[in-house]
Amino acid sequence: MPPPPDLPEPAHPNIDSMLTRKFGREVANYFAGSPLNRVSFLRTDQGFLSAAFKHPTTSFLLLNNLAPLAHNPSKLSFVSLKDVSPLIGEDPYNKLEEELIQSYDSKVTIPQLIFLGLDETEKSGFEWTIYKGAPLFALDVTPKGSTEDAAKRLIEEKESKDLKFLEGRTHMSLPAHEAAIYAPARALVDWNGRNPFCAQCGQPTLSINAGWKRTCPPTDMSSVNAAIGGTTDSKPTERPPCATRKGVHNVCFPRTDPTVIMAVLSADCTKILLGRGKRFPPLWYSTLAGFVEPAESVEEAVRREVWEESGITLGRVVIHSTQPWPYPANLMIGAIAQAVPGGEEILLKHDPELEDAKWVGFDEVREALDIGTSGLGEGPGERYKEGGLRLPPKTAIAHQLLQAVVGGLVGGETKI
Repeated sequence: MPPPPDLPEPAHPNIDSMLTRKFGREVANYFAGSPLNRVSFLRTDQGFLSAAFKHPTTSFLLLNNLAPLAHNPSKLSFVSLKDVSPLIGEDPYNKLEEELIQSYDSKVTIPQLIFLGLDETEKSGFEWTIYKGAPLFALDVTPKGSTEDAAKRLIEEKESKDLKFLEGRTHMSLPAHEAAIYAPARALVDWNGRNPFCAQCGQPTLSINAGWKRTCPPTDMSSVNAAIGGTTDSKPTERPPCATRKGVHNVCFPRTDPTVIMAVLSADCTKILLGRGKRFPPLWYSTLAGFVEPAESVEEAVRREVWEESGITLGRVVIHSTQPWPYPANLMIGAIAQAVPGGEEILLKHDPELEDAKWVGFDEVREALDIGTSGLGEGPGERYKEGGLRLPPKTAIAHQLLQAVVGGLVGGETKI
């Protein structure tokens, strides 16, 4: 089993600040630390998008059924405009968004294209006013609709060069900077694919804003375009009224689902609560986690989830760090919490989600973090001692929470 990749560096790690002195060094988790400047305010600028799309330094990450194109599990493969133009055209941004909406044809398949941002490490790349960097796009090449044949040809051409689309639920062996590029690519392609219809009126929607929004067009040109083939219709079909075309709710935005994940300390700060899901490998445990519900604070969600799953009553809750999790669109909010005296009895009968939960001493957790970590679908490493505790790898925020606790958080002046 190859070693897990290094974690990304936090922003400005060498700059001294009052906040760093008070709270400690920032923790950057896997899937964060992107090298891209998203320049989100330029997603409506078709001139910018057109120029970025056609620039020689521009590259594209292809996804087939959400699987990214790669050389191997540790290295993504990026392609050029020449590779993708037979599928997407020479310039999909040659019209204003208003024109795209007016010319919407529900019978035409438009491959999903996402502008991810500018790689600012490439100083000699594309320039737009004061912004510099190599543009990067994600493109969904899943064969479908009227572009099925072109997508299949592109896939076959890339696979013939010993490239492959990485199957599997998670991709935790990529270098940190590539993982941070893949994460929004997967999340946005997946979100667009899950929302082909308007949640308000049920009509098909159109991707706009470089793949970061969807809108419900008022008309459909499919009848007019069919008329060219011999039918009598010559006017676009008026679609039913839709509330999303009025007021500020005229588009659908990508969703991010907040999830809490917490390392729970005993009241005397000598043990850590760990839980085992019913589908976990033998002896594999992790921290508890759950979704934040509407009108609930992060701290309340931590206390509720821990009580529902384990019966433990919590007092103080402190947020530690966060991790984007593009499966499909979660933000893991990592916390460290402490049980109240008299509230440490484990009771699994509230919510039968866990197979087991137990209090584990710091020394056992330290040893497992050192020699007993692995992903859910992987075996333990060579140094693992048979029968010992197993924990998530360092690319998981659960690992970072446990490391923070046993690495010096408890006691003295040590910081998170």
